[in-house]
Amino acid sequence: MITVGLIRHGTTEWNIAGRMQGQMDTELAGVGIEQAELLAHRLKSELWDGIMSSDLIRARQTAHTISNITGVPFLGDDSRLRERHFGQLEGTTLEDRISRFGESWREQELGLETDEALLERWSSFFSNLEQAQCGKRILVVSHGGYIAPVLERIMGEPVASHLSNTSITVMELTADAVWNCHLLNCTAHLDKLNNM
Repeated sequence: MITVGLIRHGTTEWNIAGRMQGQMDTELAGVGIEQAELLAHRLKSELWDGIMSSDLIRARQTAHTISNITGVPFLGDDSRLRERHFGQLEGTTLEDRISRFGESWREQELGLETDEALLERWSSFFSNLEQAQCGKRILVVSHGGYIAPVLERIMGEPVASHLSNTSITVMELTADAVWNCHLLNCTAHLDKLNNM
C-alpha cells in the first residue's frame, strides 16, 4: 500500500508564452513560485512522508519550495519523472509549429517520445518507490505531459481536463493492488491567487 500525490510543477515563462518545453530545462516564473508557495501552505496541514521530483529545474524548484515550507523531507530527484520528450517540437510555439510543419503537425513523426516509453519510465520509478516507501505517503512533482498518461494508465481512461500548474492528484494503491483516486487535478489552493 502506498499513497502518491502527483503534482504538476508551477508555471514557467515558457508556459506563459505557449512554448513547448518538453525536456528543455526552464525555471519557474514569479507566478510559478507563488503557486508552489500556496500549494505548500495548503499541504502543511496534511501528513506526507517525503517528496520527490523530476530532475528538471522547474519541478525541482516546485518540490524544494514545498519541502522548505512544509518540512516534508526532499528525497531526491529522478530523471525517470522528466516530461515527455517532444522531439522537434521542443522550444516551439503553436505559430512556430504551423510555420515549420504545417497545420497537420500533430499527425507527423517529429521525434516525440511514445506513451509506451514514457510509461516504462513510470513503471520503473514506481516499482522502486513502492519497494522503498511501502505504507508511506509520498509527493511526486513532475510534468503535465507525463502525469496525464500515467493517470490514464492507472484509471483506465483519459483525464477529462488539462492538468493545471501546481495541481495535485492523490492516488492510493491498496494492499489488494487496486488504485483509488482521492483527488484529481485539484487547484483549490490557487483560489486566492485567481481572485486577486
